[in-house]
Amino acid sequence: MNLERLANLLGMSKTTVSRALNGYPEVNGRTRERVLKAAKENGYQANPMARSLALGRTNVFGIIYPLLPADLGDPMFLDVVAGMSAALEQVSKNLIIAPVSPAAEQPSYQQIVRGRRVDGLVVSRTLVRDERIAFLSKSKFPFVAHGRTELDAPYAWFDYDNAAGIRMAMERLLGLGHQRVALVSAPLELNFARQRKDAFVAAMASAGLVVDTRYLIDNTLDRRSGYQAMQQLLACSPRPTAVIVDNHLSGVGAVRALLDAGIDIGKEISVIVWGSMADTLAGIDVTTIDQPDAHKAGARMVEMLLALVDGKPAGELQELWQPVLLAGSTIGPAQLR
Repeated sequence: MNLERLANLLGMSKTTVSRALNGYPEVNGRTRERVLKAAKENGYQANPMARSLALGRTNVFGIIYPLLPADLGDPMFLDVVAGMSAALEQVSKNLIIAPVSPAAEQPSYQQIVRGRRVDGLVVSRTLVRDERIAFLSKSKFPFVAHGRTELDAPYAWFDYDNAAGIRMAMERLLGLGHQRVALVSAPLELNFARQRKDAFVAAMASAGLVVDTRYLIDNTLDRRSGYQAMQQLLACSPRPTAVIVDNHLSGVGAVRALLDAGIDIGKEISVIVWGSMADTLAGIDVTTIDQPDAHKAGARMVEMLLALVDGKPAGELQELWQPVLLAGSTIGPAQLR
């Protein structure tokens, strides 16, 4: 049973039947009920391609991503993407990831939006001032930001509480007597890195401690830069008694640098890393600020995006999940000398 035969059976136009099946408001309730009843009784099944064309949708959602070499080996990134894919599969839709060079990222957004090649986008690694989000918002194109940004207009976003995570880490370290605390950060144009640094500086100030600028190292987002940042901290005199690394990609390199230097981690220097270190440092139980339920987070972003496409206001689609501090063996009382 196709649409034409169903329309003939009911003595209605194909347009009326199609609109009744798709819930258009101009079709009255009695007609809609009659159409739906006949469709069920006669085994009508919609042609998904025709329905997509009629609604002006592709049933495809996307992520434009300037992939770094470490991303494809990043279990956290892959877990979030897996959650997105699974959620879309549940509703017979698809996810595409468009890898681009950093220089081509903004033109790629413009090309995809103007060509309406996807129904919506997830914007990852948001910037403090993000031209991608400003463009999508101005274009009224459906998107969910994976992270926040500085934008006056309401927009849909999903994020973890960066300030709360750093406060938890600092409370634990301060409680162990640490005063010389260092922060290894991702590039500070990334919004999560900026928020985490601001929270770190505020926590130090609240404790009456002065931040040693030598202990603030940014622009680290892979193993090599994390390794080099930790080497730089070890060369300081006095060196810090504790280090927070604000991303797990750098955290792997930072911990490796301590091991190579023969440092007894947790006794000579304490370390807390933001993000899961599972499957990256076998045998080392790193204390982490964890973003739980990454798979569920990916699925939730898809749910928000689908709601946005269906007309829910962007300002009503903003969620802040809480990180947790997972105790490991890499922190201990400060050894001040």
